[in-house]
Amino acid sequence: MSSLNNYLSQSLNTIKKAHWYRQEKLITGLPSAVVSIEGRQLVNFASNDYLGLAGDSRLIQAGIEALKQYGTGSTGSRLLSGHRKLHQELEDAIASWKQVEKALVFSSGYSANIGTITSLVKQKDLILEDEYNHSSLKNGAKLSQAKTIQYKHGNIQDLSEKLAKNRHQYRHCLIVTDSVFSMDGDLCPLPELVAITEKFDCWLLIDEAHATGVMGKTGAGCLEHFGVKGDNIIQIGTLSKAIASLGGYVAGSKLLIDFLRNRCPTWIYTTALSPADTASALAAIKLIQKYPEMRTRLWQNINLFKEILTTLKIDFLPTESAIICVKEKTAKQALQWSLKLQEKGFFVPAIRPPTVPTSRLRFSIMATHEKRHFYDLQSYLGT
Repeated sequence: MSSLNNYLSQSLNTIKKAHWYRQEKLITGLPSAVVSIEGRQLVNFASNDYLGLAGDSRLIQAGIEALKQYGTGSTGSRLLSGHRKLHQELEDAIASWKQVEKALVFSSGYSANIGTITSLVKQKDLILEDEYNHSSLKNGAKLSQAKTIQYKHGNIQDLSEKLAKNRHQYRHCLIVTDSVFSMDGDLCPLPELVAITEKFDCWLLIDEAHATGVMGKTGAGCLEHFGVKGDNIIQIGTLSKAIASLGGYVAGSKLLIDFLRNRCPTWIYTTALSPADTASALAAIKLIQKYPEMRTRLWQNINLFKEILTTLKIDFLPTESAIICVKEKTAKQALQWSLKLQEKGFFVPAIRPPTVPTSRLRFSIMATHEKRHFYDLQSYLGT
């Protein structure tokens, strides 16, 4: 065995012994609240398709029409040859929805985060990041080469103390956080964070990936939910969750977007989002705003499931979103529970270190779940 293969084999064995080993599950058919995995129909509690739009015929038709009109690929970066009218329409729709001046669409939310962070701050700058931030935010901070300090999860006092100690030593300061934390389901203390940015002259970058389409009166996200605004706020999100397509976006001032067009490498040097993905995302945003009853159904389902868990005296992490997590003591137990649930007809992923500090079952609730899905689950969990 070569030295490379020997190293890889040893590393994989270590992962397996810790019960951290992961493999894909082959899902067939359209995305839905019920999916087919290995020939079995399972109630799907593993999807980020919170509004159930990924299999919606209206989004599919929008993608088909874009394929016919524009072809399969954008053929180049936006600055080189890939810019299409669809991209501008999508960006205008995002900006209007988010109530900001401009937006910029990326090929993924991950690239939007990394590119924006590394473009805004450098070695002479400071980043304060929530310890539970998404991998894309943490890696963006590392790649920026700015001094990066973690603050305790959602802890404004800890953040304030670290800013008081360090802020004066650096040129610019960027506070970075998820708005909805994807592996816990709780929200960042957004109003307090905005106040902190004003007190210490900081910028705030907030990742709305799991909030867009879910939180707020029109589904615009946590800024709308909390009713806060600010000139130093940078909104980032994804088009692949409630919006049910692919890609990411940055939303903010005209100056911010113009700056990123000229300085952000993950936008400048990446082929533009495909026509089909762009058109489907645009169709989804229009539907989300036109039919608020989709969010109403989602929140009815969220509240129903929380009531069921409470009735069964099953502890779950504090949550104010469509993500509900039940803690398990070990990775092995989380895996065992996930497999037992799958045997009973429920697809619930086990989330384990190093993704999270402690193992858990993660339930993602969808607007298209039916009440019977929750009552069937209740019957099993109650035995």
